[in-house]
Amino acid sequence: MKNNEGYSRQDNYPEETTRSLSAHYREILSLLGEDAEREGLLKTPERVAKAMQFFTQGYHCNPEEILKSALFKQDYKEMIVVKDIEIYSLCEHHLVPFFGKAHVAYIPDGTIVGLSKIPRVVEAFARRLQIQERLTTQIKECIQETLHPLGVAVVIEAQHLCMSMRGVQKQNSVTTTSDFTGAFLKQYNTRQEFLRIIGAHLH
Repeated sequence: MKNNEGYSRQDNYPEETTRSLSAHYREILSLLGEDAEREGLLKTPERVAKAMQFFTQGYHCNPEEILKSALFKQDYKEMIVVKDIEIYSLCEHHLVPFFGKAHVAYIPDGTIVGLSKIPRVVEAFARRLQIQERLTTQIKECIQETLHPLGVAVVIEAQHLCMSMRGVQKQNSVTTTSDFTGAFLKQYNTRQEFLRIIGAHLH
């Protein structure tokens, strides 16, 4: 289901795609040593097929169009911050979740965007197979190239289940990534003000 903001929520799943994915997940269950025909797993392949389509629905979104749907002329040149945006994404290396919060700021140069569009852009990029570093940069570049502000700042703080459930198995580790343009990159005080507002400490 797609609305006029370029944002698509996956509620209806294409039959052919769902059927094909379900067949593959049924085979995966068997290869893992499970009985895919037992009662508790009968509908699991279809459920997972639909879940994966939901988790990756960002491929059907156009983040630039989301922003363009709510642009307004406004003579305002102070920092605008949207912080604590929840993110849920899938690590492209192991297909397990990473989750946390994104903090986004921009300094407009004659154009502002509806505040709800910033979280929608974050969601559009997060609902894809991702790595945190690329997710951070994609959000920054989309806002910079669409709004042409005086600067953009993006910080993401996330926990990765590929680190806590497998690998080094460190349950409390948090990964922080950041990317800046314009005033946030060139002006130390501006960047520090943003970090103070979001309560982050970058080293």
